[in-house]
Amino acid sequence: MATKKELTEQGLIGKYMNYVLENEHFPSSIYKFCKEEKIKEEEFYRFFGSFDTLKKGIWKAFHTQTISLLHKNKDFENYTNKNKLLSYYFTMFEMLTLNRSYVLFVLNEHDMMLKNLEQLKGLRKHFKEFTAQLVENGNEQKNLKILKQPKGVFSEAAWFQFMFLLRFWVKDDSPAFEKTDAAIEKSVNTAFDVFDNTPLESIVDFGKFLWKEQMA
Repeated sequence: MATKKELTEQGLIGKYMNYVLENEHFPSSIYKFCKEEKIKEEEFYRFFGSFDTLKKGIWKAFHTQTISLLHKNKDFENYTNKNKLLSYYFTMFEMLTLNRSYVLFVLNEHDMMLKNLEQLKGLRKHFKEFTAQLVENGNEQKNLKILKQPKGVFSEAAWFQFMFLLRFWVKDDSPAFEKTDAAIEKSVNTAFDVFDNTPLESIVDFGKFLWKEQMA
């Protein structure tokens, strides 16, 4: 006789995302959600204490899966910090694109944008840890203290960069989101130009790119 497959965190996340998309609204209670999905409430609470923590967990899962995919590439650890960040963004936005319908729905739940962004708090923590580690690894290779980069400043700037790219991607209607790919490359190149004190041509180029997109 077949036994019921044990529910996993990823399985619960999948059930929640499917529920939201198929019903075009959020479940009104954990009780009703579990009843409709034929799972026990205690199974839900084994992973999340509320719908809010579940929604935050989904964004954390996007990050975790992105990191996992990056490390499957045996050459990733040998990448420069710039290429590591580029790889992260390209992989993360591929992940978001696979789940675009859900992401667009949850980012428009409330009229106030800041309210919608509360679900990204967990992602922010893990993202900043990832980018801070990039800087720390780079600093270990620099002998002079004056050449070392402040990881707190970089990770905070990188987070704002990610938020800009996320907003850009939400509005992007280009084929295969090619404009987002261009924005990723230009913004990362600019960020590392600033931190490495290289010429400002790319900053001007990035500014022209943003201006063109705003006017389009």
